[in-house]
Amino acid sequence: MATTTELSFIHRIKPATEPGKPPILLLHGTGGNEDDLLSLGGMIAPGSALLSPRGKVLEGGMPRFFRRLREGIFDEEDVRRRAQELADFIAQARESYNLAAPIAVGFSNGANIAAAVLQLRPEALAGAALLRAMVPLQDPPAVDLTGKPVLIVSGASDPIVPAENAKRLTSLLTGAGAVVQHHVLPTGHGLSQTDVALTKAWIDQL
Repeated sequence: MATTTELSFIHRIKPATEPGKPPILLLHGTGGNEDDLLSLGGMIAPGSALLSPRGKVLEGGMPRFFRRLREGIFDEEDVRRRAQELADFIAQARESYNLAAPIAVGFSNGANIAAAVLQLRPEALAGAALLRAMVPLQDPPAVDLTGKPVLIVSGASDPIVPAENAKRLTSLLTGAGAVVQHHVLPTGHGLSQTDVALTKAWIDQL
């Protein structure tokens, strides 16, 4: 496992130990870093290469992937810029580490930037598991996601993500052609063992 600053994001890279497994792009939530989701990656995709960048935006000293104006209200101009920046990093990492297009696995803020990358630079990702995601862009551009696999896992009692918002994200991605599975769990914003099991089963069938 290496930590490097050579590309445009500080990140961790763990090489694959099983050929043919899809690489996983791990995207942390607010206050996380490049180490946060490595154990999750090992549980949901054993043998896969793991690529885990640190968000560049600081909010009260806590790393994030884009700015927000307040809880649930995003700086959409920054979302667009940061999604392009992350997609460029993915391209750099693919070349540097000889990776196929990765499956993004994002939690909270990381899930939101992954959804934005799908809507703005769909070629960057082979699919995405969006854990506790919200709609990142209120007026996203038209995009062709035909056949792109997406998993959305929401919490029924999540105080941050309204149920209607998660449903709208599902509708937007489905309308663009993505093959979306949306699960609502009897939990809040934090991840549970059911999230792990669902995400592993979804990755296994890709």
